[in-house]
Amino acid sequence: VQLQASGGGLVQAGGSLRLSCAASGRTFSSASMGWFRQAPGKEREFVAAIRWNGGSTDYSDSVKGRFTISRDNAKNTVYLQMNSLKPGDTAVYYCAATLVLAWPPLPYEYDYWGQGTQVTVSS
Repeated sequence: VQLQASGGGLVQAGGSLRLSCAASGRTFSSASMGWFRQAPGKEREFVAAIRWNGGSTDYSDSVKGRFTISRDNAKNTVYLQMNSLKPGDTAVYYCAATLVLAWPPLPYEYDYWGQGTQVTVSS
């Protein structure tokens, strides 16, 4: 699975962005997908995940209620709708994929990673 993230940019606090992650490969529809982020000087952290069939989602406490993960298996794409953005959401956002069946996947179980897209939220 190869992943290409896009949709990042500069937005004011309270604004919204939608990230997309386009995947290539026949196994996308069998893969659980996740979004992670890494801010300068900080470790990469989990943001959200969605099961291969879209039937289950998982979010970090810091984004719950503000971010929504979704997927379109017909388009081989996963999305992250980010609303009510805060300066603390500023980071490089990465999409990732795993074929592990257990739910939710642990961060180390993601085998495929995209290149990242920068999200900057100004105050």
